[in-house]
Amino acid sequence: MGNVIDRPGHRLPRRVLGPCLLVLGLTCAASGAWAQVEAVSAEAVSAETVLLHTRVSETLPSETVPSEARTGQAATVEGTGSESPAEVGVEVEEPPAPEAAPGSSPAPTALATPFEAYVRAASQPLTHGSDLLSFYEAFGFRQAWADQARVEALTSALEGLDADGLVVADYSTAALLAAYRDPIDVTSLGESTSEVARWRFELAATQRLVLALRHLYLGKVDPVRTDAEWEIPLPDFAPDWAAIASAVANGDPAAALEQVRPHQTAYRQLRQGLARYRTLQAAGGWIPLASLTGVLRPGDRALEVIALRRRLAALGDLELLMPDLTPTASASGLGATQDAVPEPGLASGSSADQIYDARLVAAVERFQHEHLLEVDGVVGPRTWTALSVSVAERVDQIRLNLERLRWLSHALPERYVLVDIAGYEVSYVRPGQPTWQSRVVVGRPYRRTPTLRSAITHMTFHPTWTVPPTILREDVLPAVRRDPFYLVRHDMRVLDRQGWPLDPWQVDWWRPGPIKIQQRAGPSNPLGDVVIRFPNRHLVYLHDTPSRSLFDRAQRSFSSGCIRVEGVLELVQLLFEDDRASPDEPDGAARLSRALQRTDTHNVRLRVPVPVFLFYSTVQPAADGRLIFRPDVYERDATVLAALVEKGGENLFDAP
Repeated sequence: MGNVIDRPGHRLPRRVLGPCLLVLGLTCAASGAWAQVEAVSAEAVSAETVLLHTRVSETLPSETVPSEARTGQAATVEGTGSESPAEVGVEVEEPPAPEAAPGSSPAPTALATPFEAYVRAASQPLTHGSDLLSFYEAFGFRQAWADQARVEALTSALEGLDADGLVVADYSTAALLAAYRDPIDVTSLGESTSEVARWRFELAATQRLVLALRHLYLGKVDPVRTDAEWEIPLPDFAPDWAAIASAVANGDPAAALEQVRPHQTAYRQLRQGLARYRTLQAAGGWIPLASLTGVLRPGDRALEVIALRRRLAALGDLELLMPDLTPTASASGLGATQDAVPEPGLASGSSADQIYDARLVAAVERFQHEHLLEVDGVVGPRTWTALSVSVAERVDQIRLNLERLRWLSHALPERYVLVDIAGYEVSYVRPGQPTWQSRVVVGRPYRRTPTLRSAITHMTFHPTWTVPPTILREDVLPAVRRDPFYLVRHDMRVLDRQGWPLDPWQVDWWRPGPIKIQQRAGPSNPLGDVVIRFPNRHLVYLHDTPSRSLFDRAQRSFSSGCIRVEGVLELVQLLFEDDRASPDEPDGAARLSRALQRTDTHNVRLRVPVPVFLFYSTVQPAADGRLIFRPDVYERDATVLAALVEKGGENLFDAP
């Protein structure tokens, strides 16, 4: 009863035959028809066929077989009193191994274990199946989730991804634990199917790990879904599989996830900020503010001041619950004698609570700075609107910006220029050097600065300005039609398609045809003294500007898409300095001075192009870790959040 007789003298144990039948059914399993394989009778398959399809050998040296694989093989022959596969004297001439198709995973070797054969076949039709193979290759094709402690550690690590703003439901942790704890009915399923169920669980658990690794490494959401003009290529998913396998082997899947978690300080500070705001949310957040009539100025007395005091105290300025009663902080004409100070933490609504005192003004100015508002201490409609945003909305804003950082973090090289579009800043990051930062002006909401990656190749000194097609169509042509002397006053000339000058008085400005308008270099040129150029289809660049006053504004979306940089010559000098091939060459300052001394329009190329990123983010940590919330000037946050909270991910346990 324990053996199947294929022909006299050749017998195979059921426990060996079961996994062999599994491999025969892998194609069916990949197409969702596993049940058809389970119904195949073991007695119907010959020993030769079994050996051809499993290619299992017991002649492997023990040190080359992973311990858990050896254990699994031993279990197939012990306790039956039957021969092992090595004792079955069947010699079969095997056909030559087929060549692997380009891009496909390697075929199992002649010494592959049944579990390896299962993993290789079952992973092929799965999304990210190659990642599953990479993990198991690093893990020696052993079973990673054979004991409960390791499975529980995995579920705990996956649930911890909530701290990264990810959706824990994507990883089906409850189903994972339930599947592990559910006893397998070997009586009704048969012994080989019982082993298949364990392997199926194994692969499903690893799928969850791989999905989480990819979410941390690349982000969950495809950025193109949220920004049709997104042009920052995501890097290849290339984690250190050996380190990940080692962490899992040590029973620490959380350490495996840490291998791919973005390492930038900004990401760590956003995670900490998310924890703080969730603590506020758990404590009840803050009461929504009523509408504000008029404005609040320092020294004013109003009932709205009580709500303002409590709102800012909820963010951590607890000392605001005790009014500042010094004479200099009181309202005009109130003097030094005020109502009694309420007990700390009460903000009782007394007359003193209603005074917009100096301590509260300082807190409002901090708030304005942290929300890119004009820092004047005056509470008007914009400041009141920002104060009225709920803690739940701030939690979501932090979560979606963690996702944005995941899109970018593994794409950043050691040296790069980063334009923070929503933060109106530019940074030049240099290894081993302080980061250079400055203020910028970016595109208006209807002429957005694009999100892209490129590389700075050269600078144009004393540039002319060729009017971009959109500005020509929407701004310059209407101006010329209204004022025939517009071109003269702005030192502009008209060119044909080949760049030859045209007489502007001979152009039909209602039907001008394919013309160009170019402004000569000079003090009125909007590009100033220099343009920093990098290839892109939007024809945007970083440049100088004669309009310096706009840099003093808190929100600076005033351009037509290009980026005006405050102190741009400092950036150019640093780029030149870092481009020196040897210390004997002129330094950055000398190279810049020589370029500026020339009066003609000319280009100066960099020897090594410098990566540049134009990136959009609406939350950024300050140096002290406090979060700076920016207005969503391009209205992109809602789309990112909607995609982030969608149920996503593929798991074997989710299959019908």
